[in-house]
Amino acid sequence: MLGQTVEHLEVLVTEPAQLEELLDDAEAMLRQVALPQKIRGILVTRHDPHRYTLALSDTVPFGETREQILS
Repeated sequence: MLGQTVEHLEVLVTEPAQLEELLDDAEAMLRQVALPQKIRGILVTRHDPHRYTLALSDTVPFGETREQILS
């Protein structure tokens, strides 16, 4: 949608072989959103082996990606 930016994405994995590609694609999308702002990095959260969220985060320095595991 025009005028809106995505700052949070959910990745649902049905095929384990696709995990890296799906996460890389989601991270690339968020990097494009973060680039003009240059103030937030990306936080990847593993909720379980099949569900991940990626979000722009004020707690992660710009240009970095950090991971956390909840399960």
